[in-house]
Parts: sequence; C-alpha cells; structure tokens
Amino acid sequence: MGDDQIPVTAEAPDSPFRTTGTDHMTIIGSNEEDTVAFYRDLLGMPLVLRQPNLDDPSQTHLFFDTGDGRILTFFVSDDRPSNAGPQRTGVGGVHHLAFSVAPDRFQEMVDAIEADGRGYNIFDRGIFHSLYTTDNNGLVIELATDKYEFPDERRAEVLATTQRIREADGAEYAQDEHMAAALEELGIEVEKHDLPDADSGVGGVS
Repeated sequence: MGDDQIPVTAEAPDSPFRTTGTDHMTIIGSNEEDTVAFYRDLLGMPLVLRQPNLDDPSQTHLFFDTGDGRILTFFVSDDRPSNAGPQRTGVGGVHHLAFSVAPDRFQEMVDAIEADGRGYNIFDRGIFHSLYTTDNNGLVIELATDKYEFPDERRAEVLATTQRIREADGAEYAQDEHMAAALEELGIEVEKHDLPDADSGVGGVS
C-alpha cells in the first residue's frame, strides 16, 4: 500500500464522536400495497410501525424490521404508482440496499424470487455470496449470505485483516482464501457454508 492511500483499519478513528450502529434508512417509496408486497410478503420483513410522515402528513411512514432490529422505512402515498424501470442515480444517490440471508435458506430465497417472476443475478463476491434483484421501484436489492459464520462484533476486525492479507497477496479484490487466512490469524474457528458455484461478476453491472 502506498503512503498516500487512506489506511483500512478496524481501529476507531480520531474523530469528535463515533456512531454506535445503524438506526434506520428511509427510502422514498411508491404506495403502501406494493411496498408491503415486496418487503414484507417476499423478503419477510415484518411491518412493525405505520404512522404519518411527521414532516409531510400527506404521506405514510412505514417501518420494517430487516431481521436484526435494524429498521428500513418508506415514505409512501396511495397516489404514487410503482415504477420498476431502471434507476439512474448520481452522487449522493442510493446504488443498492443489501440485506443478510441465512446460508441454509439461500436456495429457498432463489426459488422464491423466481416464483415471484423477478429477474436476478447470483455472484460469488469472494468473501460472500449475493443475489441481486430489484424491488417494485427498480431499486437494486442485494441479498447476501456469508461463506463463514463469525461473531458480528468481530466483523470489522475480520474485514480489515482480510484487506491487509489481500493487499499483501497483490489481489484485485478480497477472495475466499484471504478471509479464511484472516479468520485463522485471528483465532476464530468457523465452518464454511456450502453455497452454489457462481461467477464473481467482477467488472460487470450488479
């Protein structure tokens, strides 16, 4: 790594304060029916709260539990139809949302996406597997599953160590063997999940 590169590390930066986690993300949605059909009925996120948008009471604010208590919310209105066409985002726009799926439910997820008539791509991203599809408004949704299971509180440490090993190896991106070596170095014993073979998707459009 050159001296001019910003370092990658799990150490806390010298900043005036530090966030403690993700509270929620909010998306401008279309209507409640289509939003609930995708996020609750297909992805399995419970609808845990509904109330007016406090900044604009003409809209409804929907709260979904993504599976670990982290919340995804939408501003919706019954007069807004869904638009599944491709999104074009600039700087500051949302490229995609990524959610975790249990490795032993990966094939069930694929089957459900197919049964819903949605297009998708599956990629082996080196350190995890991902299925990419789109929601009712064309927003890219990534459904990711880990190849290795390890404690969430050590995720940053594992990724930063994987990065160091990848750089030392001269590899273009983090691969399976880099994470395996990081887990061994950190003394984290895990079992590797059995996931289907897939292309990396490197250089393609996700």
